[in-house]
Amino acid sequence: MSQQLSEQEQVRREGLKRMRELGIDPYPAEQFYVNTTSSEIKKKFEDGEELDDVVIAGRIMSKRIMGKASFAELQDSSGRIQLYITRDDICEGEDTTFYNEVFKRLLDIGDFIGIRGKVFKTKMGETTVHVNELTILSKSLRPLPIVKTDAEGNTHDAFVDPELRHRQRYVDLVVNREVKDTFVKRTQTFAAMREFFNGKGYMEVETPILQPIPGGAAARPFVTHHNALDIPLYLRIANELYLKRLIVGGFDGVYEFAKDFRNEGMDRTHNPEFTVMEIYVAYKDYIWMMDFTEKMLEFVVNKVKGSSKVKVGDKEIDFTAPFKRVPILEAIHEHTGIDVRGMDAAELREVCKKLDIEVDESFGKGKLIDEIFGEKCEANYVQPTFITDYPVEMSPLCKKHRENPDLTERFELIVNGKEIANAYSELNDPIDQRERFEEQLRLSEKGDDEAMFIDQDFLRALEYGMPPTSGMGIGMDRLIMLLTNQESIQEVLFFPQMRPEKKPVQATPEEFQEKLDITKEWAETIVSAGFKKVEELLEMKSTQVHQKLNGFRKKNKLDIPALQLEDVKKWFEGKD
Repeated sequence: MSQQLSEQEQVRREGLKRMRELGIDPYPAEQFYVNTTSSEIKKKFEDGEELDDVVIAGRIMSKRIMGKASFAELQDSSGRIQLYITRDDICEGEDTTFYNEVFKRLLDIGDFIGIRGKVFKTKMGETTVHVNELTILSKSLRPLPIVKTDAEGNTHDAFVDPELRHRQRYVDLVVNREVKDTFVKRTQTFAAMREFFNGKGYMEVETPILQPIPGGAAARPFVTHHNALDIPLYLRIANELYLKRLIVGGFDGVYEFAKDFRNEGMDRTHNPEFTVMEIYVAYKDYIWMMDFTEKMLEFVVNKVKGSSKVKVGDKEIDFTAPFKRVPILEAIHEHTGIDVRGMDAAELREVCKKLDIEVDESFGKGKLIDEIFGEKCEANYVQPTFITDYPVEMSPLCKKHRENPDLTERFELIVNGKEIANAYSELNDPIDQRERFEEQLRLSEKGDDEAMFIDQDFLRALEYGMPPTSGMGIGMDRLIMLLTNQESIQEVLFFPQMRPEKKPVQATPEEFQEKLDITKEWAETIVSAGFKKVEELLEMKSTQVHQKLNGFRKKNKLDIPALQLEDVKKWFEGKD
């Protein structure tokens, strides 16, 4: 079926055709040279600088036609600025077509233009560009949502539906200007973190996304097939084991911003594709890494926010170092009243029943403790807090605690009740590592589909010798949620994963013709006006149907009396 266009889309295509008839290319190929931005114009002009020749480009966001002179608003990458456009300035000689027809009638909201002009201030005190040259750069064929703000500052017709915003992020960015600021802060966060690491002499690297073994974390992977090698491959769930191979190879410090993929659930804090930063530094331990992490985050937050304090909902979170440090078993004791030290899996399963925590029979000791902490403790830590010294069963890649072999030298950083960072004194004993991998394999055989695979090549690398090393990973998406005061991970991802878009079922003109017993021409008009099904038309008042069929332009009015539609409705309602 051919694409069904709305009235406005049809009008825009007619405008496109007319531009071409007038010899105007609505999509020119040549570069348009700009020499400033809207925000720079405002700043410089307010500082008293004369701006006699500014050249900027962007979208038309509004037009106010006033005879031979008009005002428009142009939006570029830095903001919006008012334009003053007159017929005599942009037309050549006696031919007024470019103003009277092209600007007034054929240019629409959302079209891209380039302008050259002089800056002045209107009587209302608004910085404005008096345009003396106007170039059409790109014709928009779909209307943008028109968000309006009244004199009292109230917003009307806002583009706020999450489904539409996330699916059509390109529209969201155009009409909701605060959304762009979120992603600017995202980039600033990455840049500040790189600045801190590079200042310490650590090297940014890249490791494989397609891996023969999905190692470095306990998670369900995505699997694909490599045709040339005829082998299964996995999208990485973590980049840890490859970064450690580089430490084996002689680098003292490496880090990577990595896209990881986990074939698991989706909610406000989880997306199957997400970004992590992992860093590994030789000759360090987890105590050093705690000091390093809190100093790094204090630096990053100050860079991005201009302060170490961040507003999250109704809370103020302070990233000033040092952060509080609490061993995980003490945290469980504090918040449940139960001392789980020394308990085996069966005893821990009983604790979970007592605390009304649902657990799977395949869960080992480590997963059970993780569930207890996650359900009963994690939410209590709002200010940045290092949760330390996890049981050995929870950390198959982590070195055993120097004072208690039942624990590991590990911490997680909890902020606002969510894990932000995870770090270890890395396990570098290849024999111990092999035994822990084999324990993970036994869990996998019991049905735990998140247990780790055995990576024989990584074990071989450890057998060549890895120096004492500390590693740390940060969930970048969650960190940026904190820094931008967002409650959903979808708000900090340009294009979050979504279900396939459902296409509305479009009734054919023949269906309308048959069910309504109307002429073929009328049925085609109903479909072209945007009606998807007969029931939609019949649920509307006859005057609403009449208005929709008339369209947006008076010259398109159809000779369809409201009474005639009412008769059709009565006829249809009387049928079985």
